[in-house]
Amino acid sequence: MTKVNLGVNIDHVAVLREARRVNDPDILQALFVACESGADQITIHLREDRRHIQDVDVKNIMTHSKLPVNLECAIDTNILNIVCDMKPHRATLVPEKREEVTTEGGLDVFNYSSKICYAIEQLHDSLIPVSLFVDPTNEAMQKSKELGAEMVELHTGAFANIFAMLYGNLSHSNHSIKELEVPRYKLETMLEDELDKIKEASLYAKKLGLEVAAGHGLNYANVHHMMDIDEITELNIGQSIIARSVFTGLSDAIKEMKRLTTR
Repeated sequence: MTKVNLGVNIDHVAVLREARRVNDPDILQALFVACESGADQITIHLREDRRHIQDVDVKNIMTHSKLPVNLECAIDTNILNIVCDMKPHRATLVPEKREEVTTEGGLDVFNYSSKICYAIEQLHDSLIPVSLFVDPTNEAMQKSKELGAEMVELHTGAFANIFAMLYGNLSHSNHSIKELEVPRYKLETMLEDELDKIKEASLYAKKLGLEVAAGHGLNYANVHHMMDIDEITELNIGQSIIARSVFTGLSDAIKEMKRLTTR
């Protein structure tokens, strides 16, 4: 069985901080707790609108982290210049819209292929490996390989939304089964279909020589489905861990997720 690395995304600690524009909670304290509690990697997203992680956060995290740092970013020239200066362990290119609450889908590797190719070349020139955050399709895997990425992170949002509707955890869905009038058996079929897509894309990516990660909407109730896919060697999880930490503390929240993501 392959090892699964747990990347703990600490963006939502910064979300709480930015609500009052004070240094509380302290993002570096979150970093230190994650490092001591079993995380294998720290994941952060430097957005163009700087709604949570700030430039100084990236610098401080890069300076003090004992763990590899996975820096998510858009294919924006100004952001890419910062990433190249910071030199994280890896850069993950993600789509980004200012009006979205959170990332809503995978990177469009077809319509934006030239921009993505340029971004990858720029990052590679700074000796930074690249992962692409993409929807789980074979076509996206093939294109990611052609563009020069070393890794893909499969967007699991569709899976998480269906799971939430089916089992009543609406934190990742805007509608309940009743509101949508979707029969339970149909949701069960939709869930299986989405899992099959993730499994097939993972297997194909592995055959192409790509490393495979997964993330978005994964939580304590649904993450076990990812553990059945041997090709996935990394999970990046943030919101559910920070949400759980409100009640249990961050260390216990990370330790519990680490237990669930250990094969």
